[in-house]
Amino acid sequence: MMKTNAGRFFEDYKIGQVIAHAVPRTLSGGERALYHALYPARHALYSSDEFARASGLSAAPLDDLIAFHTVFGKTVPDVSLNAVANLGYAQGRFLAPVWPGDTLRSESEVIGLKQNSNGKSGVVYVRSRGLNQRGEVVLDYVRWVMVRKRDLDAPAPETVVPDLADVVPAGDLVVPKGLDFTNYDFTLAGEPHRWGDYAVGEQIDHVDGVTIEEAEHMLATRLWQNTAKVHFDATNRDDGKRLIYGGHVISMARALSFNGLANAQMVVGLNGGAHANPCFSGDTVRAWSQVLDKAETAAPGVGAIRLRLVATKGGAPFALRDEDGKYRSEVLLDLDYWALMPI
Repeated sequence: MMKTNAGRFFEDYKIGQVIAHAVPRTLSGGERALYHALYPARHALYSSDEFARASGLSAAPLDDLIAFHTVFGKTVPDVSLNAVANLGYAQGRFLAPVWPGDTLRSESEVIGLKQNSNGKSGVVYVRSRGLNQRGEVVLDYVRWVMVRKRDLDAPAPETVVPDLADVVPAGDLVVPKGLDFTNYDFTLAGEPHRWGDYAVGEQIDHVDGVTIEEAEHMLATRLWQNTAKVHFDATNRDDGKRLIYGGHVISMARALSFNGLANAQMVVGLNGGAHANPCFSGDTVRAWSQVLDKAETAAPGVGAIRLRLVATKGGAPFALRDEDGKYRSEVLLDLDYWALMPI
């Protein structure tokens, strides 16, 4: 009897299938330390208990993307172990802070299937949820991933592509209980720019760059217990390269955005995202942002700002698509998200 798991292939997924993912993960300050060692992350709310307390929280929560990577990593053995590539995200909401000592687990529901025209792979759409030890949903998002077929002769399923909203409505964003930016310390946060200083349409070049190293990428992907073969096994791709985990690029770009968006403290919504081109070791990641929208919240001193975050491996800032409307070859990531900022 075979005891090892080769993972699911495209023909193994069915619409409505719910998958409870294995191995819950208890998070600690160790994850924060490693996250801040891997990425130039400096947002004050995640770095200082005292800054967080002055902002109405009991202590500094873990970075939102730590929660995202942990929940995502749990889904990989069941959703994207045999992936060709992770393609995009939509309708994501961060519903509650994650604190050191919390235990996260994940579950996913298959909400869409579409076989590719080559008959060798297909796109699987799942809605994944991260739950803490109390059964509270801390994160909910949709992603879609291209997965290989095991049997090329397996019949194509009925095509179901979910109707996904372009943006999470500002009124559906969840502001952590107690968050209060009325006494926000801009000096300690690192920049003076508040919500009112940003204009819709404004573009910000984050200036700095970080060269992706193989060892750091491998450490990060293991940290999140992401077992996708394309990230570890150099024989899994025809070019003999290990694909950099897309979440590694997301965290790198978000950390680089500190220079110009130091006060975009908490990520609360994930409107959409695309990994436009693959990233490999040796690529130097740079980032720029565009302000897409702004909204007030009911929390004292707290505004919501919608941002497009673009990561590139070269080229001029603010260049996104070519004359044919396709992503330029140097664009790695196009991410649309909501963050909370002092008014």
